[in-house]
Amino acid sequence: MLKKLLITGAAGGLGRAMRTRLGGVAETLRLADIVPVEDPGPTEEVVTCDLADAAAVRAMVAGCDGIVHFGGKSVEGDFGTILNANILGLYNLYEAARAEGVGRVLFASSNHTIGFYRQDEWLKTTDPMRPDGLYGVSKCFGEALASMYHDKFGIETAIVRIGSCFEEPANHRMLATWMSFDDCAALIGCVFRAPRLGCPVIWGVSDNDQKWWDTASAAAIGWRPQDNSERFRAALDARMERPAKDHPNAVYQGGMFTQEPIHGA
Repeated sequence: MLKKLLITGAAGGLGRAMRTRLGGVAETLRLADIVPVEDPGPTEEVVTCDLADAAAVRAMVAGCDGIVHFGGKSVEGDFGTILNANILGLYNLYEAARAEGVGRVLFASSNHTIGFYRQDEWLKTTDPMRPDGLYGVSKCFGEALASMYHDKFGIETAIVRIGSCFEEPANHRMLATWMSFDDCAALIGCVFRAPRLGCPVIWGVSDNDQKWWDTASAAAIGWRPQDNSERFRAALDARMERPAKDHPNAVYQGGMFTQEPIHGA
């Protein structure tokens, strides 16, 4: 068990969901976000930090022996915001990890690194990136940065290309991309218990009947997702129409992100 695990983006939806599920991973959770994290428990610490502030990021990382990085801009936006939160912020995080001797990170990458692949294409983690927007580009940068810090400094990173991690799928596209909170927590546990990690790319997706990604790489660290989005299909069909065959949510793996403009241009 880790002594202290840092979770960035802890005030967000995924961060809040993981707080209650990671008690067996670390003795103490350090919860960080750019906004205050509310109601810390007896085994939780709270840090308010702007990832673009290098000194604040180093103080945030100090004393931790593992990092789960959910922080940053989580959807498409203007380049200035993405630059500070996802590019400069991630550089600051890895520099802090190097300086403070933190040897293992889970980096929340995204399916939007490959969003312009079509839904009838089966992908391995080794297939070329095809980002669907500036947010996806920032995650491509993050994957490259993680790889360089592993090769140059030995910092191990699980690069997890998260599909759609919510309590349940919100639309029909998410039947293929959904990862349950419980499967996500189990993955985090496997990442920090593995004797050796390296720098693998892992598809962050549950064991759904419908999927587009080869998840074999996850088995190397012992992660075998248990949940399946199929149980939500009937409810989705009753609640909404399936997208038309030429709709981005039925054509591209990145769905509507492929149609986002360049914000602020």
